[in-house]
Amino acid sequence: MKKCSNCSGNVVEADDIINELDGHSFVVKGRRCTQCGEEFIEELEGQRMIQVARKLGIWGKILKLHRKLSKSGRGTVLRIPSDIEQEMSLTGKECVAISKVGKNKILIEVEQAH
Repeated sequence: MKKCSNCSGNVVEADDIINELDGHSFVVKGRRCTQCGEEFIEELEGQRMIQVARKLGIWGKILKLHRKLSKSGRGTVLRIPSDIEQEMSLTGKECVAISKVGKNKILIEVEQAH
């Protein structure tokens, strides 16, 4: 049985993981930790969701920028490019959710203000 990378709990198959994209909800398959509830979506399932979003016209043009990570204290820093910052009207005070998607991908989502 696989272990959660977050808490080392047991990870089981799940077919009811809900992802939101531009106000639309997608139900996808993946894995969920029985201890902490962390959800993991396989890369192929994420790609399938993107294909459906493209067909619905809610997935914008592909934007792939290459940046270097840097260290700050004990953490790793990723700078958001100014063009993305302006397009998304980011102020630098937003909260974000960071998820591991696949083996070599992360997803950063701006959360709604609390």
